[in-house]
Amino acid sequence: MTRLSAMARALITAAAVLLASTALTPTAHADTEPKSPKDFVALRSVDPTILQEMRYVTPHNFVGERIDGYRQPLCILTRPAAEALHQAQHTLLRKGYTLKVYDCYRPQRAVDHFVRWAEDLDDQAMKGEFYPNVDKTRLFADGYIAAKSGHSRGSTLDVTLVRLPAKPTRPYRPGEPLVPCFAPQGERFPDNSVDMGTGFDCFDTLSHTLDPRIQGHQRANRLLLKSTLEGLGFVNLAEEWWHYTFKPEAYPDTYFDFPVSRTSLTGAH
Repeated sequence: MTRLSAMARALITAAAVLLASTALTPTAHADTEPKSPKDFVALRSVDPTILQEMRYVTPHNFVGERIDGYRQPLCILTRPAAEALHQAQHTLLRKGYTLKVYDCYRPQRAVDHFVRWAEDLDDQAMKGEFYPNVDKTRLFADGYIAAKSGHSRGSTLDVTLVRLPAKPTRPYRPGEPLVPCFAPQGERFPDNSVDMGTGFDCFDTLSHTLDPRIQGHQRANRLLLKSTLEGLGFVNLAEEWWHYTFKPEAYPDTYFDFPVSRTSLTGAH
C-alpha cells in the first residue's frame, strides 16, 4: 500500500506540474507582449458616440486580410488626441454629423505587414478597389507605403464624417466584385460616410485633401472635417483627406508595437 501510495502521489504531482505549465503558457505569452504607456486610452472610454469601423481587423483593406497586431476592433489613442477628438465630435453633433474612425494607433508589426505585402508584387488581390491606377512597384516611391507610420506614435487617426442618423455599413464579402475607390459614391463600396470624392485608403492623387478636381459637396465635406479638426490642434496629411495627427504629439519619436487590444492598455480605460 505504501509503495502504491507513493506511486500515486508521484503521478498526481507529475500531472499537476503538466497542467500548471499548460495553463501558464497563454498567460506567459500575454505577459511577454509589450504594453501601452498609461496615457493611451480606448477612444470609447472618452467618447462612445464616435463611430468605429476598424478596417484593418477585417479583410476589407488594400492587403485583403486582417493585419498583424489587430486583435480587436478598437480605436486606441493617446489621451490628449482622444479628448480633442471628443471636442470635435461635440461640435459636429450640433451640425448633424458624427465622426467615424477607420484606424487609430497602429502597431509596428502592422506596418511591417504592409511592407511585406508591398514587396510581394504577385499579390494584387485588392488592386481593383484600392489602387487601380497605381503600379504596385511604385507604392514605396510614391509614398503610399513606408517602413514607419505616424500611427504607431499614438496620436494619428484616419477619420471621416457620417450624416445623422447614421445608416449601417454592410459587411464586406471577401471575393465580391471590386469597384475603384474613386468611382461615384453610388457605385463604390457602400460606406455610410458622406461623399468625400474617394473611399478610405484610396491610393490615388484624388485623395489629396485639396485636389482641385474635387469640387462641390465633396470638397465642402472635406473642408468641414478639416476645419473642425484643425481648429482643435489636428494637422492633416495633405495627401490623404482622412489622415490627421494631434499636435503636439505625446510621443513624437517613439514607434510602439503593443497589439490593438484592451489587454494592451495599462491605464484606466
